[in-house]
Formats: sequence, C-alpha cells, structure tokens
Amino acid sequence: MDWERSRKAVPRFEFLAEAGSTNDEMRTAAIGPDAAAWPTGAVIVTDNQTRGRGRLGRTWLAPTGKTLAISVLLRPELPGGAPFPADGYGWIPLIAGAAMTEAVQRAVEAGRSMAAAGDEAGAGASAPPAGADESLEADGTGGVVVELKWPNDVLISGFKVCGILSELLPESGAVVVGAGLNLTLDEHDLPTLTSTSLLLVTGTQPDADAVLADYLSGFLSLFRAFAEHGADAAASGIADRVSSLCGTIGSEVRVELPGGRELLGVAERIDRDGRLVVRDRENGEPQSVAAGDVTHLRY
Repeated sequence: MDWERSRKAVPRFEFLAEAGSTNDEMRTAAIGPDAAAWPTGAVIVTDNQTRGRGRLGRTWLAPTGKTLAISVLLRPELPGGAPFPADGYGWIPLIAGAAMTEAVQRAVEAGRSMAAAGDEAGAGASAPPAGADESLEADGTGGVVVELKWPNDVLISGFKVCGILSELLPESGAVVVGAGLNLTLDEHDLPTLTSTSLLLVTGTQPDADAVLADYLSGFLSLFRAFAEHGADAAASGIADRVSSLCGTIGSEVRVELPGGRELLGVAERIDRDGRLVVRDRENGEPQSVAAGDVTHLRY
C-alpha cells in the first residue's frame, strides 16, 4: 500500500515495516539532530508494532498487518508563535479521541453500506455486527454506536476499537500522540474480551488508508482550530464537539484513581481543562478527575 491519501493529509509521513513503538520512534526523531525536519503533523505508522504500550503501563502485541500503530507529532504554539498555555495540553488527547471517533464512525458506515450492498447482490440476510446492541436496531444505526470514552478510547457498542496515548516531550514541549486502531483482528486475535475491530463490526475489509487519512486530517484540523482560538476549548467549539461524542457523559462510572483509590458516580460533564466531572455516589459532591482508568458501569 502506498498510503496516498494519508501522505497528502500531513506534512511528513513515514511508514515502517516494523517498529517496537511508534511513539518511541517519534520521540527519537522529534528531539534528534534532524528535529527540524519533523514539524507539527509529522506521522509515523506501522502495521507491525512489537512493543506497543498504553495508559497505566499496559503492553500488548498484535498480529502483523491487522492493526495500525499511529504516532502524530505536535509542537503546540499559538498564532504568531506565542507560547501554548499549560492548561491547553489536557485537551490534546481528547481532540485526538474525537477525531478518531469521527473517523471510525465514517469507516463503520462505509463498511456496513458495502456489506448491505453485497447482501442485496447475493439476496442474503445481513447478520448483526459483533458487539451490536439489538435494542438499537430499530433506530437506523444497525445496533452500532461509536463513541469516545473519556479520555481517549474509542468504543463501538461498548467494545474498544482504538486506544490513544499522549506523551509530553519535556525537553521541547512537543507532544507525541499515539493511537492503536484494530483493523482486521478476528475473534481469536482480540487482546481482551472487551475489544473489537472494524472487520468484526462491519463484516468487510476496511480501507486502511481511507480511515487513517480521515483521522489525520480531522485531528490536525481540530488542533489548528483549538490553537487559533488561544487553546480555549469553548471558543473553538472543541468542548462541544468532544462532549457530543463522549459516551462517558451521563454514564454511571467507576474511576480507578492514582494511589489505588476508587470513585463511583455519574459522569456529568467535561470541565474547561478537559477533566471529567463525576458526582460521587457516596456524598453527592462533584469531583474533577484529571487522570484515572474509567469503566462504564451497566446495571
């Protein structure tokens, strides 16, 4: 694959046949002697990552050719080169998550349309996609709901299809935003029982270049708007965009906080700094969560 669409979406695009971690590769490039050649929007991608990692130190290994590991470099600054405000950094993973959620939504729609066309041509009946919620069949979604789980997982009907890990490079103030997207994993490949892939959901082979280009162009467009409005999430429309995609809002959640503490309650909103506001079930008080492992509870 020549990744024609994805190359056009960014100022620099490098595809690696294999990488331990694309985030590590990008970190080395971004602060190395050739750092000037790696601007905001530079991308490293592989479909064979051997030492992938996620939030809270989790690691995983995916079969070659069935997932994409994507690292995007940002060198945040405001128009005119003004310093990027510290409180703006908390929105970067949410912006990436929103862009990926929208790209996955469109990929699922395209895949299901292809599957439906194939069924009509073959006069067959389409089976519900893996992870579909039968209660949603009648509303036109086909039982498939794509949403952002705060802060940066993308879920399809509650099953994880993508995780995002943002890492600050303190030497330069740059940020590396890594994403792992499950393309064609089957039931035997899935890393957890709560994972899925675009193939399992749609029943069709996803166009990897199309979904990657969609994510990259959407992410950089949203980030530009954010920076142009002084990293103000409300003024730029980012806060509303993220909130509309975030299935965590309004859900009963369990948050595993740093230090081993746990918070149970209803996630009410995302605050101006990108933190999740959860109303504590025990005392009724709202708490702002900046970091933690969130689980959507179902009763």
